[in-house]
Amino acid sequence: MTVGTLDKRTGLGLAAGVAAILILRFLVMGGDSSTAPVAPSETVAQAEQRLQHVRQVAATVPGKETVMKQAAATVATLEKGIFKADTEAQANARILEMVNNVAKANGVQTRGLDESHSRPVSADYGEITVTVSFASDIVQLVNLLAGLADQDEILATSGIHISGGTDKKKILQVRLSVSGLVPRKLLAPEKKGLAGF
Repeated sequence: MTVGTLDKRTGLGLAAGVAAILILRFLVMGGDSSTAPVAPSETVAQAEQRLQHVRQVAATVPGKETVMKQAAATVATLEKGIFKADTEAQANARILEMVNNVAKANGVQTRGLDESHSRPVSADYGEITVTVSFASDIVQLVNLLAGLADQDEILATSGIHISGGTDKKKILQVRLSVSGLVPRKLLAPEKKGLAGF
């Protein structure tokens, strides 16, 4: 092989390669470099309809904001009745104090705290219940229950046990459980036993 033959062979191989690339480019893949415009995915009528829907949704926003403000005001009004305290023990003492004050205002002397317990009611609220015992006539009991219902805080009678006496004054022996609503964060976390594992 001489230098001239090698150059001819290389030149022919190079020319054949360029020809193959050009054939592939223009004949197989399409020689037109400009592509046809793509049809829009939606018509003008569809775009107008979508715009109208967006405008309708946007028009409802002020009404929804008004409803949200009213709901927030209602919740704030209702939450005024929740017992405010730093700890569960303070809320418990506040409920007991309120029951004792209402009892005293109606001429009833309670015998102190019999028992108390708490439980969660929802993700945001808990309930603390105090139980007291006392002796009273029926009028004093009715007035005491009405007095508890008139308090600003949310109180509810969660249990009442009445036993009649044998004396002529018809004095009743009463065991009353009263519950108050508190924020859930005040309650101690629930203890899980072996079943919780």
